[in-house]
Amino acid sequence: MGEFLKVLMNARSLRAALRDLSFEQLVETKEKFDAIFQEREASALKEMAEQEERQAKLAEFQAMLQQAGIDPSELLGSGESKGAKESGTKRAPRPAKYKYTEDGVEKTWTGQGRMPKAIAHAVESGTALESFLI
Repeated sequence: MGEFLKVLMNARSLRAALRDLSFEQLVETKEKFDAIFQEREASALKEMAEQEERQAKLAEFQAMLQQAGIDPSELLGSGESKGAKESGTKRAPRPAKYKYTEDGVEKTWTGQGRMPKAIAHAVESGTALESFLI
């Protein structure tokens, strides 16, 4: 597709590529190109009109809110339960559930996620997981 666009966007390359076509083929190609262009133009104009209509409605609603003395941000989320979650507040980290020693260093594990290798090796060799409980 890249090579096609290079030829299409460069007048010299396009002229050279179309030189091999007969005049009838060139007319047919132009008609197809014009039809596709008109479709795209109509689509783009429709999209622009919809966007302008949307902006006009937004401006109208904003004016109505200002007349009523309402701040637009109040409409977006005054609920405390949703607001705390969406504002990016992090939950407290989970408390450690297991304690183990690895390379002479005492470490802890919450019991969630991948099991630490030290505990996994001990469990494989027959030690009960409960023996690591804090």
